[in-house]
Amino acid sequence: MNTKESSAGKAVRIGFLTLWLIFTVFPLYWIAITSFKPAGAIFSFPLAYWPEDFSLENYAGLFDKSQFGVYLTNSLIVATVAGVAATVISMLSAYVLARFEFRSKTALLMAALVTQMIPAFIALGPLYLLMTDLQLVDNRFGLILVYVAVCIPFCTVMLRGFFENIPDTLEEAAMIDGCSRFGALFRVLLPVMKPGIIAAFIFNFVNCWNELFLSVTLMNSDANKTVPTALNGFISSFNIDWGSMSAAAVLTILPTMVLFAIASRHIVQGLTAGAVKG
Repeated sequence: MNTKESSAGKAVRIGFLTLWLIFTVFPLYWIAITSFKPAGAIFSFPLAYWPEDFSLENYAGLFDKSQFGVYLTNSLIVATVAGVAATVISMLSAYVLARFEFRSKTALLMAALVTQMIPAFIALGPLYLLMTDLQLVDNRFGLILVYVAVCIPFCTVMLRGFFENIPDTLEEAAMIDGCSRFGALFRVLLPVMKPGIIAAFIFNFVNCWNELFLSVTLMNSDANKTVPTALNGFISSFNIDWGSMSAAAVLTILPTMVLFAIASRHIVQGLTAGAVKG
């Protein structure tokens, strides 16, 4: 009886997970096949779940009609630089919060968590005025600074968990052998924390790569726009260019998919290592 119940429960779980997988993957599949359909076949009826004729005209038109190569380059530069800078700064601040005791430590941690509860669009007005005063509107460096500031709080709390998982004795032994505190940090602790650092960088990179509100607000010229801003540009008051938008969406998703595929092992190790304090 227990075996039958176990088998039935297993079948229900497998069925539920299969439905959830279909529900999750189908929109991505539909975007992908739409990007390969000719313009006249996108709205054909009945719906074609597999294109009769594959066409690359949407991809070719994407680069002919717009500066999509420039947008991809801008996104890659902004997301990479902001991701690296935010990870390095968060790593240092997380180390301080994990290893030292000081009066405002709890307040800083609470502030870092509270900032994650505030919707980003609430600060768009004051942020735009501030960036205008600093002459950093429509400037990739200005957008990088904003992204770094946005990523640091959560990333700091995340990396603090990794530092707390590493025994103090490991660092103390390195310092007894002649390492300075920074030497122990970079030579001993960081190699141990490699999965966590990779996970933190990917988190920052994907957040910056996909971010829309700040990019739309701060970037005006085509020379400085990022990919999310370009995707938003395919929507007009009277028309949506579904073919070009689908092709752009596929090209936008690919870098993050490749990144996750390459670093998936480190991501799993990093997230599980920082989840529980040893």
